[in-house]
Amino acid sequence: MGTLSYGHAIVEFDDRTLSHLQIVIMQKFRRGESFPMSWIDSIAIGDGRSAWWLTPSNPVFFKFDGSRVPAVDQAWVDRLTRSAESPRGLVVTDVDGGLIAATGANHRPVAAHHAVR
Repeated sequence: MGTLSYGHAIVEFDDRTLSHLQIVIMQKFRRGESFPMSWIDSIAIGDGRSAWWLTPSNPVFFKFDGSRVPAVDQAWVDRLTRSAESPRGLVVTDVDGGLIAATGANHRPVAAHHAVR
């Protein structure tokens, strides 16, 4: 499982999905575009649905578990790109358009704590 890190949040997806998300996210960032991204959560991490507002001014980090780059499915990239261009934003789906659940990680924002003197 690879991870997508944004701010203080980390979400796990399989490497093939993550590779396709990287292409779409980087295309949007190269154009200077901000957009929402959402996915469903697996039962292991609380079920439900999660979303981020991605903006090119904040760094995003992709960490792949495997060393080989997965083959790119252009139809999948096109489907994800159309999703990212829609008002709902990038909804994480598989090659056939089915929803993909994040498999784990800490995707709840971590609040900064300041010491009180």
